[in-house]
Amino acid sequence: MIEPAQSDGELLADVARNCGRDDESFRVWWLGQSGFLVQYRGAHLLFDPYLSESLTRKYATTDKPHVRMTRRAVDPTSLTFVDAVTSTHNHTDHLDAETLNPILVAGHAKLVVAAANATFAAERLKRDSGEFLVLDVGERGTIGPFEIEPVPAAHEDLDRDDAGRHLYVGFVVRFGPHVVYHAGDTVRYPGMAERLRPFGIELAFLPINGRGPERRVSGNLWGREAAALAKDAGIGRAIPCHYEMFEFNTASPAEFVAECERLGQECTVLRCGERYDSSVLREEEP
Repeated sequence: MIEPAQSDGELLADVARNCGRDDESFRVWWLGQSGFLVQYRGAHLLFDPYLSESLTRKYATTDKPHVRMTRRAVDPTSLTFVDAVTSTHNHTDHLDAETLNPILVAGHAKLVVAAANATFAAERLKRDSGEFLVLDVGERGTIGPFEIEPVPAAHEDLDRDDAGRHLYVGFVVRFGPHVVYHAGDTVRYPGMAERLRPFGIELAFLPINGRGPERRVSGNLWGREAAALAKDAGIGRAIPCHYEMFEFNTASPAEFVAECERLGQECTVLRCGERYDSSVLREEEP
């Protein structure tokens, strides 16, 4: 079992210690799989958390056991300070009732979902979709300092519902002078880099676990593809995700890092529970 760099009380103390900083920097903690906690001026946005054992239990006696690789970083009931929490699509590692309901009940967080998925999310969470911030591609919404805009994702296709709304999305989030992008689950589709480039994305969270028959799951970017997308989309720095959670569906970040180095693309690889600090990087860069 992989131990997080920080977990539970230590992780929460690190979040609290940085919460009062009165500057334009921001912090990010990777919580495993596709979950990232973003902190800016005392506000917190949580991307796609999976903080339970629900999938391990669900698939324990099947031919696709979800054997956990990394210990849980934090109990979701302790995330009472979160202002916004996202779900990019309906797969359980991105829309987990055992993770989201404790966060929504314990604090004041609002769930952000794609319009096509609002009814499904409400049914899974046993909540009223009127409680959510529901956005379709081309729309924007604001929670605290975070302006949130969904963009299409292809997992593996650009699937839409009967009303033409995207079933899979990523989220571009603006706050202060910053722009970050969470890709959700996606492969690269025609025009994707061109669509992302005008946002001026400073930091992106990109899946690297790949696809193919051996994965037995819907596909994502391979590491080399994530690096190329970041470079082509003009993304300042990329952080890989969607690995080291389940034994059957993981990948090494080595391919991603090597391709970033070849392309001259800035990247950072985090351990689960580790903090990325935008101010530290700015101080270190020439």
